[in-house]
Amino acid sequence: MSRFGDVNALLRDRRLGRTYLHVATHEAMGHEAPPEWHDPFWRLVQSGMLDREPPDHTRLRRLVSRAFTPATVEGLRPRIEAIVDRLLSAALAKGEFDLLADVAEPLPVTVIAELLGVPEADRHHLRPWSSDICLMYELNPPEASQRRAIAASLAFGGYLRDLARHRRVHPGDDLISGLAQVADAGDVLTEDELVGTCALLLNAGHEASVNGAGNAWWTLFRHPATLGALRADPSLVPTAIEELLRFDTPLPMFERWVLEDVELYGVRIPRGAELALQFASANRDPDGFDRVDELVLDRRPNPYLSFGAGIHYCLGAPLAKLELGILFREILARAPGLELVELPTWKPTFVLRGLEGLRVWTGSGAWAAPDRRP
Repeated sequence: MSRFGDVNALLRDRRLGRTYLHVATHEAMGHEAPPEWHDPFWRLVQSGMLDREPPDHTRLRRLVSRAFTPATVEGLRPRIEAIVDRLLSAALAKGEFDLLADVAEPLPVTVIAELLGVPEADRHHLRPWSSDICLMYELNPPEASQRRAIAASLAFGGYLRDLARHRRVHPGDDLISGLAQVADAGDVLTEDELVGTCALLLNAGHEASVNGAGNAWWTLFRHPATLGALRADPSLVPTAIEELLRFDTPLPMFERWVLEDVELYGVRIPRGAELALQFASANRDPDGFDRVDELVLDRRPNPYLSFGAGIHYCLGAPLAKLELGILFREILARAPGLELVELPTWKPTFVLRGLEGLRVWTGSGAWAAPDRRP
C-alpha cells in the first residue's frame, strides 16, 4: 500500500500485526518456519516489543516507556549537547570529514550506550553488531548477510545477558539496571525480554537516527536555497527536521502480517499474507500533504509516517528528534559554510535507506567554537 490514508489506517488496523505468532503457528499461516540456525536472531528480536502484539506488547511498552517520557528525554539534553560538542569539535578540526562516520553515527550509539549503561570500553562493539543484525531486515537477504546477522545476534545477546545478570546483583543508575529491577502491578521483564528490549533500543535508535541525519543533510545540499533559509533562521530547526524526515524517510517500508481476511478496494487479502506499507510514498502523497515535492521548513501540520503510527509508533521518536535538533543547530552555528566534497553513494539496501558516507568540509576552513554563555 502506498497512499497516505491507506498506510496511516493500516498501521492502526488490529487485523494486521507485526507478527502472527501470538495467534497461529508458521504452518497454520501457510509459511515455513525459519531454519533452526536462525534461532539466535529470532530469539533476540522477537523478545523485544517491536515484534510483539498485545497483550505482551502492551505490557512491555508500559514497562519501558518510563525511560522515554518527555521529562526524561529532555533531561538528557545537557549530556547530548556535550557529546555533540566533542564529536563536532574533533570533526571540524580536520577541515574535511565524513559527517556520518565522524558525527552522525557515534552520536546515537553513545547516547543509547550511556542510557543503557554499557561500559565505555565495550561500546566499539555496538555499531558493528547493530549493522549486522539489521541486515536480516532487508528483502531476501543473501546467506552471507544472514550468517553475519546470526553471529551478531549471538554476540550481542550474550553480552547483554551477562550485563543484565550483573546489574540485577549490582544495579547502577542506568536503564538496564532499572529494567532488571522493574516491577509494575506484578509485571516484570523476563531475561529474554530485557535482552531483546535493549537490543531493540540500540538497533532502532541507531539505524534510523544515522540514516535520518545523513539523508537530511544530503537533501539540504541538493536544495541550497532551503539550506540558506535554515542557516538564516535556525529557529526553524524543529519543524525542518520533521519535514526532512518526511521528504526522504530513512525507513521507506514496513511490513504487516494479515491476521484475518481483509478486503481493500474490492480485493480480498487472505489471512497469512504480508502487506508492504510504503512510508516513502505515503509521505509524498498529495492527498496527505500540500506541495509534496517541496521542502517546506515550517510545514504545519506535518502528519508524516516515518516513525510509524498506532501502537507501534516509535517509542524513541522524541529522543531521535532531540538528538537531530541539537546536532543540526550546532552544525549550522559552528560550520555556517559547510560544503559537500563529493557526491555520496547509497547503501545497497531498501528497508533501511541510507548513505555509505557524506564527506564535507568547512568551506573557508574556519569554524566557530561553541558558545557556552548562559
